[in-house]
Amino acid sequence: MPATRLMAFALIASLALPSGAQSKASPDESVVVGNVLGPEGPLYIDGNLYFVGWVSGTLSKWDGHAVTVLNNAPGCGHNGLALTKQKTFLLACTDEKGAIIELDMMGKELRRWTADDEGRPFDGGINDIAVADDGGAYATVFGPYEGDPSSVAGRIVYRASGTNAWVEVARDLNYANGVAVSRDRKTLYVDETVGNCILKFSIDPNGALSRRSNFALLNLLVPNRVENWWLGPDSLKIDSRGNLYVAQWFGAKVLKISPAGKLLHVFNIRGGTGTTNVAFGPSEKELYVSVVKDTNDPKALGSIVRIPNTD
Repeated sequence: MPATRLMAFALIASLALPSGAQSKASPDESVVVGNVLGPEGPLYIDGNLYFVGWVSGTLSKWDGHAVTVLNNAPGCGHNGLALTKQKTFLLACTDEKGAIIELDMMGKELRRWTADDEGRPFDGGINDIAVADDGGAYATVFGPYEGDPSSVAGRIVYRASGTNAWVEVARDLNYANGVAVSRDRKTLYVDETVGNCILKFSIDPNGALSRRSNFALLNLLVPNRVENWWLGPDSLKIDSRGNLYVAQWFGAKVLKISPAGKLLHVFNIRGGTGTTNVAFGPSEKELYVSVVKDTNDPKALGSIVRIPNTD
């Protein structure tokens, strides 16, 4: 969630949670890394936590003791982060002139894409990237920076394994955000930030998308913390059981949703009012959540916090 898209709070909603869903703040929440300007894109790999800052424009690594900045690319607006089968990173540049950058594990830039296979630039910024088990990758083009929620201009692009071109596979999304691939590679989930919903697509054998439908409308699962066009959801991840973990911008929470669309758990995050992304720790027993302390802060000062997962 780029800093230029921070919006003011409005009316607080007061609704009840769906029956059976639990909602509570974890007493075991701890700050792993603090003072991050625009925390996003956490990934836990081989004992190290990687994360980005969209305001600072950095990719960093926390080894359990200290933080090391691996990449600093002004004008990128580091956002989503994904690991490829070749053990490189795909980084989403979410500034207005968006790009997808491939980096090695030390943060060195290997290649950069600024447009799809037909030469259409990634205007509006690349928001998030997901890599499937077969090596193919999907990325979301967010939308125009004017901040007009009526602009339904988000897109999804796809790069097949072993190829070098990004191909448009879906368009007309209302600010396309988080993206994730099911473990069987049959379903793609994509967040619409302004629509406050999660879409799903069937993935064809060639990576193309079909059968677009609504997977979850978040205001039917949980009460809106505020009434705002930019409520969320932000980014999401999928666990080994196929459950979705969705960070809800303006929600101060992470939602755990079953593959059937049932709300299983609500993780209320104490570290701030703007949750942006989530990552799994070892054996998925812990979650690392990137969170902005105050969504009205133009510097988006925040942290990465660690909480226990639920069964």
